[in-house]
Amino acid sequence: MTRKKKARKVGSEGPAQYSEKSLTKEDIAALARKRKNKRKGLKSGSRHSEGKIAQQRQAQAQRDPRLGSKKPIQLVVEAKPHPKSAEAKKARRLSAEQELEMLENDAQLNVLLDRIENGDSLGAGLQQYVDEKLDRIEVLMKQLGLFEEDEPEVEEAPKKNKRRGDDDLLAEFENFKFDQE
Repeated sequence: MTRKKKARKVGSEGPAQYSEKSLTKEDIAALARKRKNKRKGLKSGSRHSEGKIAQQRQAQAQRDPRLGSKKPIQLVVEAKPHPKSAEAKKARRLSAEQELEMLENDAQLNVLLDRIENGDSLGAGLQQYVDEKLDRIEVLMKQLGLFEEDEPEVEEAPKKNKRRGDDDLLAEFENFKFDQE
């Protein structure tokens, strides 16, 4: 079989002539839609896409963190000193003199005591506050040896041993002045 060599001669129709078309916006949009429709299915490399990585992170967050822990667990509970224990309170507690001085200089307590002296009535909460503070002052003064108990005042009224008679009662009634009260 003989082989014919291709020649670069112009064909019977002549050289190819190309004319440039100006594309309109509609044509460009149609071409873009056509290109978009050609690609169907998932993109290559979908195993490592960002969406799946985010899903894996969510799955890890939902997993119980206690599972698979290698941290040793104590079987016997040891009593730990609580930070708000009695030792911490003792270190913070003021001396009796300082506490007494603070209570005597308490502005709110002084205002409430002035109100009581003026005859104002306090609410239940304020009255309880005043009572607690006064009791604490009394305890501190006893601790320091400054407290002097008030002796109850006894009104010395003449006691009459004899029985009052009817005449005495009648005389007292007649001499009584009703206008003075």
